[in-house]
Amino acid sequence: MARGERPLEGEDGPVLRFAADLRALREKAGRPAYRELSKRAHYSTGALSDAAGGRRLPSLAVTLAYVGACGGDTEAWERRWREVAAELDAESADPVGDDGEAPYVGLAPFGVEDADRFFGRERLVTELAARVADQRFVVVFGPSGSGKSSLLRAGLVSGAAGPVLLMTPGQRPLQECAARLACLVGGSAIALRAAMGADDDSLHLTALQALVSGQASSDLLVVVDQFEEVFTLCRDADERARFLAVLRAAAHAPNSRTRVVLGVRADFYAHCAHHPELVEAIRDGQFLVGPMTTDELRTAITRPAVEAGCRLETALVSRVIADATGRPGVLPLVSHALLETWKRRRGTTLTSTGYDAAGGITEAVARTAAAVHASLSPRQRQWSRQLFLRLVALGEGTEDTKRRVDRAELDLDADGALVLERLVRARLVTRDRDSVQITHEALIRCWPQLRHWLTEDRETLRVHRQLVEATATWESLDRDPGALYRGARLALARELADSAVTLTARERAFLDASLAAEAAERAAARRRTRRLRQLVAVLAVLLVLSTASTVYAIRADIAVSRQRNALLAQEVTKEAVALRATNPALAAQLGLAAYRLVPSRQARDGLISTLAVPLAGHTQVVSSVAFAPDRRHLATAGFEGSVWLWDIGEPVLATPVSSFAGNCDSIATVAFSPDGALLALGCRDHTVRLWNVADPQRPAEVATLVGHTDVVFSVVFAPDGRTLASGSYDRSVRLWDVADSARPAPLSALIGHTLNVKPVAFSPDGKTLASGGDDRTVRLWDTGDPARPVELAVLTGHDDFVSAVAFSPDGRTLASGSDDHTVRLWDVGDRRRPTSLTTLAAHSDIVGSVAFSPDGTTLATGGYDQTVRLWDLAERGRPTERATLTGHAGAINSTAFSPDGRTLATGSDDHIALLWETDGDRVEARACAVGRPAISPDEWERHLPGLDYQPPCP
Repeated sequence: MARGERPLEGEDGPVLRFAADLRALREKAGRPAYRELSKRAHYSTGALSDAAGGRRLPSLAVTLAYVGACGGDTEAWERRWREVAAELDAESADPVGDDGEAPYVGLAPFGVEDADRFFGRERLVTELAARVADQRFVVVFGPSGSGKSSLLRAGLVSGAAGPVLLMTPGQRPLQECAARLACLVGGSAIALRAAMGADDDSLHLTALQALVSGQASSDLLVVVDQFEEVFTLCRDADERARFLAVLRAAAHAPNSRTRVVLGVRADFYAHCAHHPELVEAIRDGQFLVGPMTTDELRTAITRPAVEAGCRLETALVSRVIADATGRPGVLPLVSHALLETWKRRRGTTLTSTGYDAAGGITEAVARTAAAVHASLSPRQRQWSRQLFLRLVALGEGTEDTKRRVDRAELDLDADGALVLERLVRARLVTRDRDSVQITHEALIRCWPQLRHWLTEDRETLRVHRQLVEATATWESLDRDPGALYRGARLALARELADSAVTLTARERAFLDASLAAEAAERAAARRRTRRLRQLVAVLAVLLVLSTASTVYAIRADIAVSRQRNALLAQEVTKEAVALRATNPALAAQLGLAAYRLVPSRQARDGLISTLAVPLAGHTQVVSSVAFAPDRRHLATAGFEGSVWLWDIGEPVLATPVSSFAGNCDSIATVAFSPDGALLALGCRDHTVRLWNVADPQRPAEVATLVGHTDVVFSVVFAPDGRTLASGSYDRSVRLWDVADSARPAPLSALIGHTLNVKPVAFSPDGKTLASGGDDRTVRLWDTGDPARPVELAVLTGHDDFVSAVAFSPDGRTLASGSDDHTVRLWDVGDRRRPTSLTTLAAHSDIVGSVAFSPDGTTLATGGYDQTVRLWDLAERGRPTERATLTGHAGAINSTAFSPDGRTLATGSDDHIALLWETDGDRVEARACAVGRPAISPDEWERHLPGLDYQPPCP
């Protein structure tokens, strides 16, 4: 018999009445058990029963989940919840006002000036100071919200005995560094910036001179907080490289008097590992900021209040500790919740009632932001949305981060300035003389409205961010016409201007100048065409005079016609690719028309790119794609930790079958077993997870393989399905017996690589395994007996990390892709004596993936230059490039051919997977299948002026 619900107890009040009404709603729904409600609402039974317990106001998210599971009106209940929250705010209003300095800093990190109220990290401060005293280059890693900035500023810097250069990189890290250094040593920041751009030793020598001449006994301490801005905000790769080189030289010079400390968000570890200047520092000087212990948390909660002459209810302290324990990135949320609780204190006492009214750790930030936003007029709310979106840097394989914006970019009017002032007063946004930024990234994670804005049209946001950067570049080059948009980028920007996005006057000026330049170029092209036609007419007159002239004129007319058609086809192809996402039917017909007008390779590549089918579902980087052996299903995995299974029986109509959380924080790779029943996930939490996907609609986890001590970058099944290989950043390859998937067992570890292991691949017969690593080698292993693998050969030749390997279907050829931008083909017919066949200058950036077609005639390569390239392998030692495909807006991490070889799948940093048609005979038919309704005469004239109206699809 089911246990009855606990009676409501306590004083009658808004929370008790709210709980009673929730219970009444459940009764009206037939009193379903909380287990049943949990299945419907996707919240635990404890969270749902607590919501109707009457002890505290539940969060809005839990409330709406409860109401939805009971069939209630969620909009009406949201209004009701906000009324109760406002009533609690009024009840717990601070009778003594906000006089005096608050003991808590809220979302902002503790600064150097806040050292007297920075508690709970004393042990970590001591350990970090000792590490910095022992090593000249230290990298401090920690998740967002773990307190890195506070540790560096209020802990390390405030206690430093000597001079300190404290900075954040921003968009121009060398400029920032030079400006801070000039303040310390005197001199011209402009001259120092020029010196840093020319000489790696400039920071080292400047610091050494200043310290020696000033007879200082302590070294210069350079602290670069929020170092991830080097990757998120600095778009100039040369400046980024120069900055890293300057820092490294300053710390490692033989007579160095400089110590360097970087504060980096943990999810940017892999970005750092791509830079040799940082690899040594990460290996030898890594310092991890973990969560506080219970005692440290208690100290951080109570001591600031005590020092300010306040006290906390014992029950409040216990609740905050319980709410915070086990939650990553919680410290700024704790500080903000306590700040809001302090504003609602009774006398000098911070109470549980005030904590509830503030929303607790889970809701305080969202309530503060929502309250400010709701208090604005409709036009001011538009400004609020625009400001917040501009202050977020969209993640590329990482979480979204805050973005420091020059105030000039904001172009504020009176309403905009008022909104900014409100946000600053609420401590949601921080403003200094020149820039504005979100106070802490916790706001991005915790305010549902902002998350919704960021996800509702993410591609539009990316296009707008590119426009912002292009505008800044154009202005920095004195409005050089060469920096204006053209072609596909201009088409996207024109669509952006017609959307809900508000452009600033500067951005509008850039777009107007681009449109004017395009119009001028089109007019010039028309004039050239008219002149050519006039020339042809003159030549036609001369035809009458001479037979020779007649032949010449005909040829000239043909040449002019071909040239005009080629230019037009090129432009139409660009327009088709740009229209793919917004008008696929028109895009397909334009691509086909361009191809038929001039059947060139470029036009064919553009047509294939136009017909690529996007698979959208992931919210972060798509790290891996894999086809099931039945060819009907595809798996995609993302850094957000989810896997999507797709039905691609007809790629144009691809639909999701299911999606599930892989139960690890981030997934680097996926692979199907040969029978398609198992899916292996390689995770960044050092594990391999096995899922039963025999029924794709009901995937179920069956086992977790534990043994690696770092990120699992790659997994692959042997052809017989009994063995699984995994490659890891712990420098090892491990083989697992998965014959019984419910009870997998470790077989062996392959030790040979001296740095991170990345890709692994089995030969078609399963007797050989290839592995690639950051040590720039490819290694071949005899896995005939997987319990006793033997290294066969080491392949050298790449100049940078090996990021991808694949065997050809006949097992005689191995392809390897590298961060050195090349693909190498190896003859591995003799496994102990492999030889190099050729090197392809495949991409202009890192080669992220390689894949052979099932018939072995084609090699696909995916690059960080956002292109897919197809190579014809008719002559194994002399491959030729067959196609260059575009469509992704981010680095390409994974490529895979379908079992029949007619479809290629790719996964990218742009959060999208694409399906490409690789069967040339089917491309035109595919275009017409997509191209409905037929292109109109007006559309034809707009895109193909001067040509007779001939719809490409009957």
